[in-house]
Amino acid sequence: MKQRIVLKTEYMTLGQLLKEINVISSGGQAKWYLAEETVFVDGEPENRRGRKLYPGMMIEIPEMGTFFMAKNGNTEDETE
Repeated sequence: MKQRIVLKTEYMTLGQLLKEINVISSGGQAKWYLAEETVFVDGEPENRRGRKLYPGMMIEIPEMGTFFMAKNGNTEDETE
């Protein structure tokens, strides 16, 4: 399932995204989750909860789906 995440600020961290999409219930669980599960940011494995996610980035969480970061108010998916 592909989903668009609209950023209300310049960026969102990977830990914030995991909480936003209800993969984890608190920010403190992000480090544990990323140590146990593989998450891809723009096709590369990522395990840093503080990784900044900007508009146009694609995050893939196996068994959860693919998420595209978009600017606030943008009606189309970013592809750059």
